[in-house]
Amino acid sequence: MAQLVDWELAAATAAKLGPTGPKVTPGEAASAVADLRRLADEATGHVAAFTGLTEAMTPGPVRVVDRRDWAAANVAGLQAVVNPLADRLTKGKEVPGLLDSVGSKVTGVQAGTVLGYLSGKVLGQYEVFSAEPGQLLLVAPNIVGVERKLGADPRDFRLWVCLHEVTHRVQFTAVPWLRSHFLAEVQAFVDASETNSQQFVTRAREALGTIADAIRDPKSTVSMIDVVQTPESKAVLDRLTALMTLVEGHAEVVMDGVGPQVIPSVGAIRESFNRRRAAGGSVESVIRRLLGIDAKLRQYAEGRHFVQTVVDRVGMPAFNTIWTSPETLPTIAELAAPEAWISRVAH
Repeated sequence: MAQLVDWELAAATAAKLGPTGPKVTPGEAASAVADLRRLADEATGHVAAFTGLTEAMTPGPVRVVDRRDWAAANVAGLQAVVNPLADRLTKGKEVPGLLDSVGSKVTGVQAGTVLGYLSGKVLGQYEVFSAEPGQLLLVAPNIVGVERKLGADPRDFRLWVCLHEVTHRVQFTAVPWLRSHFLAEVQAFVDASETNSQQFVTRAREALGTIADAIRDPKSTVSMIDVVQTPESKAVLDRLTALMTLVEGHAEVVMDGVGPQVIPSVGAIRESFNRRRAAGGSVESVIRRLLGIDAKLRQYAEGRHFVQTVVDRVGMPAFNTIWTSPETLPTIAELAAPEAWISRVAH
């Protein structure tokens, strides 16, 4: 049966289009991999001590990957979500013009183009789609490349990155319902976005095409969300945005809270990294907006402010009531007004 996306072609396209470098010797590469594994283990203890969260589920081993492997892992994760969705849309039957082989190859190239671009940007990721409880990925060439560009101490920068990414692993393993809740919200967004199978697939392909076109020729002014969102999906998107803002802000607060205790050069790293986040030429800016990266950068700042404000007011144990159930998560309005969340949940 034909697929919505030719996943093999997507992985091959991502591998072909992903950037190369930095130049490292085999010894330097092996050392970076060993460092990242060791520092991820070290970061786990720091995160647990700072947050008071205990992993209720046993996490898998950290995976230190290159860009090709990062893209392949995300292809596998996307397959786990998209293939059942396509099956549900078509009830397992062929739909002429919907899941045809030509269309799946076009979508495969588009998805691969997006993943190829992202594979050169992502430092780490807690990937939750492919299996429970998820897997921690650290992209070694990107970490080494950025630490060199920033002139950062390698040990300090690598531990700093690990603190952020390990915090995400702790979130999803210490809060057993969080992954299933996140996946349910993603499904709810899809359900709210779809009016019928043909319209949904058309919207999905338009969204991928919009991003892929911008990467090749960044003159488009259309956002991916503009393409796929419907009025019915806005409420779900608000909940998803609030959740992602919380988990990103929480990780930022952990980085800033633990960093000064264990990373001597953390102040210089944070300052240099923030400048790098804000930088980018016109091409980069368009692509970041289309992919939602600009929104993610705002999530870091907004989420950090919310988490830090709550922790300062009520302390970390009371803040941790946020992980009790989906009902205790902040709304998107409460993220801008931490006092409202405190009054509702942590009073």
